[in-house]
Amino acid sequence: MGREPHREIGSQRRDCLDASKARKARGSKVADAAVTAESERAQARRVLIAADKFKGSLTAVQVAQRVTAGLRRVDPEVRVEALPVADGGDGTVAAAVAGGFERREVTVTGPLGTEVIAAYALRGDTAVVEMAEASGLQLLPEGVFAPLTATTYGSGELLRAALDAGARTIVFGVGGSATTDGGAGMLAALGARFLDEDGEPVAPGGGPLRDLASADLSGLDPRFAEVDLILASDVDNPLTGPKGAPAVYGPQKGASPEDVETLDAALAHFAVVLEKSVGPRAAEHAKAPGAGAAGGIGYGALVGLGARFRAGIDVMLDVLGFGPALDRADLVITGEGSLDEQTLHGKAPAGVAAAARAEGVQVVAVCGRLQLSEEALVNAGISKAYPLTAEEPDVAKCIAEAGPILERVGERIGREQLPG
Repeated sequence: MGREPHREIGSQRRDCLDASKARKARGSKVADAAVTAESERAQARRVLIAADKFKGSLTAVQVAQRVTAGLRRVDPEVRVEALPVADGGDGTVAAAVAGGFERREVTVTGPLGTEVIAAYALRGDTAVVEMAEASGLQLLPEGVFAPLTATTYGSGELLRAALDAGARTIVFGVGGSATTDGGAGMLAALGARFLDEDGEPVAPGGGPLRDLASADLSGLDPRFAEVDLILASDVDNPLTGPKGAPAVYGPQKGASPEDVETLDAALAHFAVVLEKSVGPRAAEHAKAPGAGAAGGIGYGALVGLGARFRAGIDVMLDVLGFGPALDRADLVITGEGSLDEQTLHGKAPAGVAAAARAEGVQVVAVCGRLQLSEEALVNAGISKAYPLTAEEPDVAKCIAEAGPILERVGERIGREQLPG
């Protein structure tokens, strides 16, 4: 009888030991589960969204936001970095601001001669100037075109504002213009003089350049001699001829066949008069890649301001810090409104894909419409494309409801491209 209590105490000890072992086992399992979860989180793909705008539907910033929302429906903890991009055309300043530049606004002369508010971007002594902000098609009233008289004067004023703000490197994004004046208006705003036979300034626009008798560039702002001016464009057309600015881009600015002939002859005459003023380089620059960009404003920048031409997307990727962002990514999502043959010739998605492929990082693309074959995509470095039309065949709905549909596309990418 006296030993019963000891057996009871021993039994309690054994129970306590068993419970302790159980707790340790459970704790070990919890710890193991935590380690596994942490490991899974460590293995989660890091996604970089570097897409251009869906023109007429979504800005590049909105594209990134919508894709991110879709990805997070699949994995709420997915690590996403957004770096909206542009190729030098409209949307370039917005991409720079999204990348950390300060937005600056200034009143300038619009393409029709009336005042408009235009923006440029500034960070330190580097400015991003978008000619479409001052001389773009989007500044014209709906249905109104001025192919012969639209001026780039405001683009010159915008460049001067960047100089006044202390810029010493200027990325001059050219595209989306309403103009075909060879950059004459821009140069006039910066101090050049273009006179007719009576010694009077020629009227604004490309058409009146046929009356040009003399050109004097000696009064151009001397600060350009000390500035690195980068002509950023996605086109490499010459100034005139079958592949020149009037022939290729004039019709989309409202130019009739007769207008195209007038403009081509006027710009050719412009180059001849400039050659008398500045020498053989005027003729050489007329044939240079990028001279025909944005209605020939590229020519004005090359011959008058000492600009150097670079593919717009390459410049913007450098300015926005794409390289370091790419180093942090396992998957890149790029895209634009339409993936087509033009995409392969200097557009943002092609530039992003080429840079990512060089570093061995997988790239997929989002778009409104897909007009490239699978082979063309792969050759460009894009493993797969996800068009909105795969979710909604009605193109009109894709344009009107691009945001929600793009979120569904992002969700699909998440299911197919994210681990687990």
